[in-house]
Amino acid sequence: MEIKKMAFAGSWYPDTAKECESSIRQFLKDSTGPLSGKFMGGIVPHAGWYYSGSIACRVIASLACEGTPDEEVDTIILFGAHMHPQSEPFILVEGAVETPLGEIKVDVELVDRICEGISLRSRSASKFPEDNTLELQYPFIRYFFPNAEIVVVGIAPSFFAPIAGTMAVSEAQRLSRNIRIIGSTDMTHYGPDFGFTSAGTGTEAVEWVKNENDRAAIDAMLAMDDENIISQGLKHKNMCCPGAAAATAAACRKLGASRAVMLDYATSFDKTESESFVGYSGILYSME
Repeated sequence: MEIKKMAFAGSWYPDTAKECESSIRQFLKDSTGPLSGKFMGGIVPHAGWYYSGSIACRVIASLACEGTPDEEVDTIILFGAHMHPQSEPFILVEGAVETPLGEIKVDVELVDRICEGISLRSRSASKFPEDNTLELQYPFIRYFFPNAEIVVVGIAPSFFAPIAGTMAVSEAQRLSRNIRIIGSTDMTHYGPDFGFTSAGTGTEAVEWVKNENDRAAIDAMLAMDDENIISQGLKHKNMCCPGAAAATAAACRKLGASRAVMLDYATSFDKTESESFVGYSGILYSME
């Protein structure tokens, strides 16, 4: 069995089980901690764990908390990847992904069914791209869903994203899979390092990003408006992976989501004051 090896461990997140578990225990104490509810999916950030690991961890923990459907989760469907609207969506078709906490097997049967219904480029573990949007979620998934398998999809910000999200859920339902959906995106990348300085510099720029630019994207995700999610990301540069967010919103609607909540929001400026900074949000989709 081919294994997708870790590429960011030891730099973006810890490379040992002990250190990962210690970080996760601390993240669970941060801010509100995980939320309780009937959550079937969520949006997570993907910067290094120092910057956004707490938000991502607590969103994924909320998907496994009391109040969610009682039966064990079979499969996590993860959408991510930095892609342009014309990029070709791709999927990991076999093998497993490596984490410091152990491997996560690919749900090959579900992948095959998804690939029969929609056009995705098949990627083996050895040919799978190195992508922080995806890899930084694997240890959290392994920790909170130790017996679950995974489906990993790179999805472009185009009309195809919500179609892919809906189709993935339909195929999972046909196989009677109990699933959770995770979409990975950071928010506005602002400052000279990113060539985006329309609101000046300093605290005024931070407030504009928080209260205007990122707020508009968050509102679109909370409304589960996949068309507006993609529009926001492409026109206002307030999501780096709007395709993943749109696919997740559509997938959760298919699963019956009728409500969304924002677990948390932060920026890298909160940790390190700089003219260039990134926003992070955590969103959860619920049946009530």
